Amino acid sequence: MSDTINSTSGGDESRPAGKTLTGPTGAGTAPESRGRTTIADSVVEKIAGMATREVPGIHSLGSGMARTLGAVTDKVPGGRPSVSRGVKVEVGERQAALDLDVVVEYGFAIVDIAADVRTSVITAVERMTGLEVVEVNIAVDDVHLPDEEDDQEGEGRVQ
Repeated sequence: MSDTINSTSGGDESRPAGKTLTGPTGAGTAPESRGRTTIADSVVEKIAGMATREVPGIHSLGSGMARTLGAVTDKVPGGRPSVSRGVKVEVGERQAALDLDVVVEYGFAIVDIAADVRTSVITAVERMTGLEVVEVNIAVDDVHLPDEEDDQEGEGRVQ
């Protein structure tokens, strides 16, 4: 397949017909036009997970089963907490869509937390990846009450 260039009327700019031309190559060419960058879904998941956890009022991420399995794997020797637990993404060439499962702290306004999470996630993903975030869907799966204990480290039946 060959590329053809059609001149535009009234100027010396050219438009590609068919596929996009990358332009000239060589020493005088801008570095950003010399190649292609691909961003994996897992990269965007980690960025979104970190940005979500930074929002006040977010207790944790993940649905009930994911949090349960994650708590078990976190305690296994060599296991590390998953930053991307509760985050699902779809990444295209220029855009990304995200789904988040969160648990909020009791006493915080869920609508305000959701707005703060969207702002934080969109800002972080767009700044770090250059992708346009088209949507951030948030599912609030639970409310963490102040008297609930997550992990009672060191408090077993036998000491």
